[in-house]
Amino acid sequence: MRHRLAEAGLEISAGKMSRWWTTTPVSIRLDDLDVICAVLECTPMDLLICEPDKVAARRPAAGETGTKLGVVPRLGRHRSAPPA
Repeated sequence: MRHRLAEAGLEISAGKMSRWWTTTPVSIRLDDLDVICAVLECTPMDLLICEPDKVAARRPAAGETGTKLGVVPRLGRHRSAPPA
């Protein structure tokens, strides 16, 4: 498989290929996914598995702000100035 990917322009190390094969990748570059799909003659949907339970588990529970230790991020124009 590494040789087929390399022929298509995607050089993958043996270690990375092994991690892709034996574990669930946390992330993958979309450019790399395009090459993999071209080599395997498939679509991304053939390779990806939707996991709505994992997405729901990452959402803050009702009443939680999603911040840690009571720190509330200030977004937009109301940011403080950097130290001089």
